[in-house]
Amino acid sequence: MPFISVIVPLYNKVSYIRNALISIMDQTFTDFEILVVNDASTDDSIFVVEEFLSEKVKIIHHEKNKGLAAARNTGIKNATSNFITYLDADDVWKPTFLEHIFTLTKEFPDAKIFATNYEEIWETTLKTPFNGSENLAPNFKGYIDFFALNLKQGIYCHGSVCFHKSVFEKVGLYNEDIQFSEDLDFNIRANYHFKLAYSNSPQMIYFMQTSNQITNSSIKNKTIPNFDLYEDWAKNLPNLKRYLDFERYVLGKRLKKCGDSRWKKVISPIHKENLNWKQTFLLSLPTFMLLTIDSIKILLLKFNIKISTYN
Repeated sequence: MPFISVIVPLYNKVSYIRNALISIMDQTFTDFEILVVNDASTDDSIFVVEEFLSEKVKIIHHEKNKGLAAARNTGIKNATSNFITYLDADDVWKPTFLEHIFTLTKEFPDAKIFATNYEEIWETTLKTPFNGSENLAPNFKGYIDFFALNLKQGIYCHGSVCFHKSVFEKVGLYNEDIQFSEDLDFNIRANYHFKLAYSNSPQMIYFMQTSNQITNSSIKNKTIPNFDLYEDWAKNLPNLKRYLDFERYVLGKRLKKCGDSRWKKVISPIHKENLNWKQTFLLSLPTFMLLTIDSIKILLLKFNIKISTYN
């Protein structure tokens, strides 16, 4: 049995999947299996994967496209290891990612969630995310409170995290009914019940502007997480309430930009003290101004300037 199972959801990523798989195969820690879940790709992605097939690398096929949550769930159900991690087909790991995860599992035995920091690529520009990691020492390794620190961009992304299989046994799998931000819903359940061990060393590179990327597509009329489900948990956990309100802000603003009227319902439970003044101001702006600000942010990135309400 390998120490760790690597799940690679795949849907029409022919231009990227090779680099993703190479970044896994080049890991300094080699006790792993790779499960590529082909979510009914219609391009030549699968032919690239077939070049890598071995005892370490297997393909699992969906007969029809089921979405990212279902692809992850299929991988989890077929994994043979006690530890499960993911890499999306359009992202890459640095060579020591799995080594860092392995070290976290040994040094912090009370944790069941293990994660590292990451970096972003905007076209050709490498940027550090505004994700709360700046509040930690550059060489930090240890337990962190996910809900207290995770009030900007994600303190980890789903390409820089690993879960012990007991997490899925306790909280269940990804909600396949959610079509956008199913990872946020799962993160709430997982981090409510289990400790997170974190390394502030960026060990994964997240490509922000690739084709067919869910996070760049419209979410109008898509099924979204229901953060109200977790309000009872938050009654005695102020950090969770603040986190839920922050994610409501992010989701509500995105819905508003898409012209989806659900944005008002999403933000209605927010306690205003849980947002900063920039976030409150943005929620009050009309859609065209929010879209204009987005265009300005993308333009500034070309000059290596990144602005955010998070900093």
